[in-house]
Order: sequence, then structure tokens, then C-alpha cells
Amino acid sequence: MIVDLIQVPALIFLIGSAVLAVLPAVVRKWSFLAIPAVAMAVLFLLPDGKAVTATLGTYELNLLKLDSLSRIFGIIFILITFIGGVYGLHNRSRLEQLSALIYGAGALGVTFAGDLFTLFIFWELMAISSTMLVWARPEEKSQRAGMRYLMAHVAGGSILLSGIVGHYVQTGSLEIQALSPDGGWPVILILLGVALNTALPPLHSWLPDAYPRATITGAVFMSAFTTKSAVYVMIRLFPGWEILIFWGLVMALYGVVYAVLANDIREILAYHIISQVGYMVTGVGIGTTMALNGAVAHAFSHILYKSLLFMGAGAAIFATGKSKLTELGGIASRMKVVVALYMIGAFSISGFPLFNGFISKSMVVSAAGEAHYEWVLLLLLLASVGTFLHTGLKLPYFTWFGPERPEIQVGSVPWNMKAAMAMGALLCTATGVYPPLLYNMLPYPVNYEPYTVYHLVETTQILIFTFIGFWILREKLKGEPYLPLDVDWLFRKPGLWLANGFLFAVAGIFGWFAESIANLSGKMARAFANPMPWLNPFASDRHDSATYSPTLGTAMGVVLLVFVVLGAFMLFQ
Repeated sequence: MIVDLIQVPALIFLIGSAVLAVLPAVVRKWSFLAIPAVAMAVLFLLPDGKAVTATLGTYELNLLKLDSLSRIFGIIFILITFIGGVYGLHNRSRLEQLSALIYGAGALGVTFAGDLFTLFIFWELMAISSTMLVWARPEEKSQRAGMRYLMAHVAGGSILLSGIVGHYVQTGSLEIQALSPDGGWPVILILLGVALNTALPPLHSWLPDAYPRATITGAVFMSAFTTKSAVYVMIRLFPGWEILIFWGLVMALYGVVYAVLANDIREILAYHIISQVGYMVTGVGIGTTMALNGAVAHAFSHILYKSLLFMGAGAAIFATGKSKLTELGGIASRMKVVVALYMIGAFSISGFPLFNGFISKSMVVSAAGEAHYEWVLLLLLLASVGTFLHTGLKLPYFTWFGPERPEIQVGSVPWNMKAAMAMGALLCTATGVYPPLLYNMLPYPVNYEPYTVYHLVETTQILIFTFIGFWILREKLKGEPYLPLDVDWLFRKPGLWLANGFLFAVAGIFGWFAESIANLSGKMARAFANPMPWLNPFASDRHDSATYSPTLGTAMGVVLLVFVVLGAFMLFQ
């Protein structure tokens, strides 16, 4: 039993976090890296079809159910935990290190769960541990954003659990398998609970709200786990649901628009997570083997290049203490390595040939054309224009390039941050140059060649014309020192007014009751401070209760004697 349990990657992470909790900082930061290394070795040794169960009360948890789909997601989650650990080697925060490991355990637990209840347990573990990565940043804005983030995920988890319970009542099964749109309200609730974690508009505001306010290292992990584990669950439960095509397109375009409007560099990247996850959700909705392969491949690639982009943005914040486009610029010469590595991530996400975005994003787009969704294909290509515009051009140009600005103080970036970026950049390039590195891990046989003349020409045209458009309009696209209004305003402001009104009303009613009870208590206390006037209304106003003690004592003695006599009589009768 114990041998089986230590083969579960999520439990390896949890056991490792318990060990790390008692280690000193110098040992702890290096020991962090050993945990994903061990989990990766164990995962590669396990065969497809491997299953591990454990008993919780009267319920049997399916902790590990391994196949090609769960394996590839497990590999990338473990891999990014290791890279994130390297990126955070300079960090001595016990809270961040433990939260990151537990967060990774949650993502792995969801990935390898064999039933919906086990999935839900790890789903909630992700919500709690990722919140700690926001709260670990000692700023008031982070504390408030973390609370909003937690409330959103608690609500989503409640919806998901309600759907799981309803599904179990209807079917008697908690097996993780493709669900039918005819499954009724439980299936709809499950879909909504999962969709919230994909950051589907209008359920998305927790993402651009919390990610920019997380710690520099914490945001790297957050960019990888929550949304992509939700995509994995969608692939398992909802393949071929056509409504996801529409939702995915909304995400792809919505995220691009708001990324162009944003001013904070990590907020730009956060909004663009929504856009890129939209490609994956669209692939799930199309539901063909090629589209599902594309969704998986793009999730794998996205974790690599998006974490690289967050690491680059984090390095800029670490070195300058600034995070706004309007506060940065002209510092590329003092951060050459960081800029070069960031641009590899930017080329990857923009779909440049020889980088991983080119071989994964195009698979989803081609799957749309193959399934005769020509309008979907065109809209996804349009979203690609926006991707290069803001992540590949706007963000690096206004963050690092432009006229030299000597007034900006640029500190040194730790070697480990650059090393982690180099790891991510190497993987983005390697899988782009040699696609079989990724394609051979996909869940279905791959019959797709990304490096065709048509695809190369089409991509080159999109990139060139996007660059020309940016250069002409670059002054119009520079950051503005304001926050773009998003749908969260609709519930933040009115919600605050309603909450305040409700609280004031409740507080007023409670205050009135409290004051009334206090007044009544005071009057009763004064009235019964000396009960003698009630017993002897003809006595004088002043009474000494001690003078009545002998009389009361005699009376109580007589009563007690009577009870003793009666008790003896009944006992010996």
C-alpha cells in the first residue's frame, strides 16, 4: 500500500512539502528541486494503465489513473515546478516555497485523478495554495486581490461540487469520462465550475486581478497550473461540445483586446493567458483528434513560453521595482540577457517559425479548417495578430527599448532567474525546431506537418504586416496610466454598495437590539440589587441584606431537615 502511494506524483509533492517545512532556508531551496526531479523519475517509470487507490472513510479515492493524456500534462506540470524552483532559488520565503509545491500537488492530483471526488479535493487544494502566493506579497493590494481570488475560486468549487453531487445522484457514478450535453443541470454546473478556472469571460476577472499582484516567483507557477489543469479537465469531460467553440473564440479575442489596453506588464501577460487558453477551449469544442491534439500541444507550449514571459517580466520588476509601461523603457542595454530570453518567449507565443507556438497553435487553427469551421479559422488568425502586437511588440518595446532613461535605477538580476529563463527558452526552441519531441507525447497519433510552404508564407505575412502596423501606430499604443474597466466593475462597485447597505442595515438593527437589551439589563440590575424591599414593602428605603442572613439560614436549614426526614422515611419504609 505504502509503495503504491509513493508512486503518486501529487503525494510525492505533498510529502516533500512536509519535509521542506522543517528544513532551514539554505537547505530548503535546493531540496525544493529534488522533489519534482523524483516525481519526474517516478512518472517515467510508471506504465500506462497504472492505477493507485486509497481509502478515505468508506470512500475509495482513485489517486492515480495513468494514460497518455494525463502523462503529458503531468510531465509539463512537474517540469515547470522544477524550472520555477530554479527561478526562485534566491527566495528564502518558506511560505512561497511550500505554497508552490502544494499548488503543484493540486495540479498533479487533478491530472491523475480517477474519479470526480478525488479531482475536487485537489481542485480545492489548488485554490487555497495559489491564494497564498498572492498573499505572500506584503502589500495591501495583494491582500485584497487574494481575498477576491479566493472568493471566486470558492464559488467555482461550490458550483463544481454541486454538479458532481447531482451527477452522482442521477447516474450513481463518479467516473471521469466524457459527459453528454443531455446530462441536465448537474453537467451544466460541472461545466461552469471548470469554466471559471479557464477564466472564461465574464468569469475571468480573478486572473488579471490577482496574477499581477502575486509574488514575482508565485506568478510563474500561477501562469502554469490553474487554467491548464482546467483545460485538461475540459478535454476529459467535454470533448466535442460545440458551445465551447464560441466560448473559446470569445476568450481568444477578449484577452487580446484587454492585453492591448493594459499598462501593467504582468497584467498584459495575464490577459493574454485568457486569449491563449481560448485556442485550447476552441480545440476542445471542435473535438476531432487533431483538434484535441492541438489543444494538448498548445497547453504544453503555453506553459513553457508563458512562464518564460512571466519570468522576464518578473526580472524587470525585480531589477527596477517598477511594473508599468509608463514607468519603464530605455533599459535594454542594462538587461541584455533578460531581454534576449524574453524575446524567445515572445517569438514563441507569436507563432514564429522554429519556436513552439508555431507547431502547436497552428494545429488548432488547421483543425478548425479541416472540420470546415472556416469562420473559426479566420477569427483565430485575427487573434494571432493581437498576440504579436502586444506581447511580442508593445510589451518589450515600452518595457526595455526606446530612448535611454538613466533616471531608472536597474539592479542586478540573480543568476538563477536567468538560468530558469534559459531552460524555458531552450525548451521553447527545441520543440519548435524538432516537433516530434512534443508530438510523440500527444494522446492521439499525429498526422500534421507544421512546416509547409503555405503555413510559412501565411505566418510570415501576418507577422510582417503586424510589425508594420505597430511601428506606424506605436505612439497610439503606448501604455496609459489608468486601469481599463472590465466586467469586474459591474460587481465590484454595485456589489460594494449593496454590501455596505446590507451591512449598515444589519448593523443598525443589531445596534438597536443591543442598546435596548443593555438598557433593560441595567434597569433590572438596579432593581434587583437589593431584593429586600420586594420581600418587605413596609421596610425603610435603606436595607442591610446581611441582617437577614440568620433568618434566611434558619429557613433553609428547616427546609433541608424536612427533606432529610422525608428521604429517610421513604428509604426505610
